[in-house]
Amino acid sequence: MIRIAIDAMGGDFGPKAIIPALDMVLQGRPEVHFLVYGDETKIKKYLSKYKSLSQHVTIFHTDKMVQNDDKPSTALRASKGSGMRMAIEAVKKGEAEAIVSAGNTGALMAMAKIVLKTVPGIHRPAIASVMPGIHGDTIMLDLGANVLVDADTLVQFAVLGSVFARANKARDQQSTQDDKPPSVGLLNIGSEETKGPEHVREAGEILSRIDFPGEYKGFVEGNDITRGTVDVIVSDGYAGNISLKTAEGVGHLVRTYLKESFKSSFLSKVGAFFAYFALKSLRERMDPRRYNGGVFLGLNGVCIKSHGGADALSFSCAVILAVRLARQGYIEQIARDIGHLSDQENFLSEDR
Repeated sequence: MIRIAIDAMGGDFGPKAIIPALDMVLQGRPEVHFLVYGDETKIKKYLSKYKSLSQHVTIFHTDKMVQNDDKPSTALRASKGSGMRMAIEAVKKGEAEAIVSAGNTGALMAMAKIVLKTVPGIHRPAIASVMPGIHGDTIMLDLGANVLVDADTLVQFAVLGSVFARANKARDQQSTQDDKPPSVGLLNIGSEETKGPEHVREAGEILSRIDFPGEYKGFVEGNDITRGTVDVIVSDGYAGNISLKTAEGVGHLVRTYLKESFKSSFLSKVGAFFAYFALKSLRERMDPRRYNGGVFLGLNGVCIKSHGGADALSFSCAVILAVRLARQGYIEQIARDIGHLSDQENFLSEDR
């Protein structure tokens, strides 16, 4: 059995979107059980529509919740007894293998760091997500947790991203992780070794000579993100977050332009009719809902942040990602690889 803790009151829609999402996750995954935290009356209102799901749900009532506009410090002080805090504590106690929330990002990260703590040797946790590319999906991190980082932290991010990439490739219980190491690139303003900030160049030099679970390919640029040039792209949280939001904006722009173009004339509408299946496939491949779920890498537990505006399909994808990582035991793999990294050199010392 795989147990997933769910913060049911987080996000814009709460149980209205989350309960149908859990039913979607259950299809083909009968071994999953959900520990759902939130207002029992509101949860049962939607759960009553899914009889088969009810057998896979345990509700833990609380009427206390973290507000979307709460500052992390405010949320922390008032977190005891909230659905978000209780769900995180379930992972800490070993009652669940992962936690998924669509709630306040800052509050979730702050609580998770305090309750779960980081894997020994990890300086800072990072937010990672899967991004679609021409040649395959790309894992990108950090997406906003750490604005300023040093070379050692970027090296650790490369390890975290590599382990995540391997676990993400195992799509189901029967899958085994690919023996081929994930390719890793550092986001920079050019591919030449002399370009970019000093800490990025230093991280590149370290990655080129150490043994870690990925295969370092050098510097990559912004246009490599959607090409799928490498399996993992590493950056600081400032550049990573801007890149993510830019990609989301471009995707929305393309969808808007296509819709306007096919509605512009009678002939365009006829063309859209004949291209229906191709357009449907394109829409599905570019649908951001299917890539929902930011993973807080480096914590002593699987913690997934869903988009606050997630609908049922979007939230289900975040939960499926949590199930996938819980199956693969990637937390233990991170601990082993970080330990191996520390054994090689003393460049990860606390006083650097």
